[in-house]
Amino acid sequence: MFNKILVPVDGSESAWRALDQGLVLSDKFGGEVIVLTVIQPYNNAALLAVPLDHNIISQSNNDLKQVGDEVLHRAEERVKAAKHDGKVSYEMEVGHPSERILAAAKENGADAIVLGSRGLSGIAEFFLGSVSSKIAQYAAIPVLIVK
Repeated sequence: MFNKILVPVDGSESAWRALDQGLVLSDKFGGEVIVLTVIQPYNNAALLAVPLDHNIISQSNNDLKQVGDEVLHRAEERVKAAKHDGKVSYEMEVGHPSERILAAAKENGADAIVLGSRGLSGIAEFFLGSVSSKIAQYAAIPVLIVK
């Protein structure tokens, strides 16, 4: 039923719980888990009112990539600790989280998306709408939102 399960992670507690549930589904259905983290880089368009030097933006983007690498490393440790023996792959995308998650689901041929109800984006979610609600609204495949 679920051959490929996409699990977006951002380092939040609900994302880790979603990863745990994704592993359970994978074990039950013998499917592959695709662990995805999305980093949203700084760019001039996002910072229209704040004049920043290009070097500062580049350094900030490098720092974000390191954070993304750390999140994937922690996800890999969590998978090992769960003694999951199924196939797991790890990916990092750059861009807007909900857009990249939906695109990655399509590109990977995912049968389901399992994600946390709230990530690390804080108050911005209140004003812009949460990533999980956008995924639930626009995904063409089943979505499990874990609290």
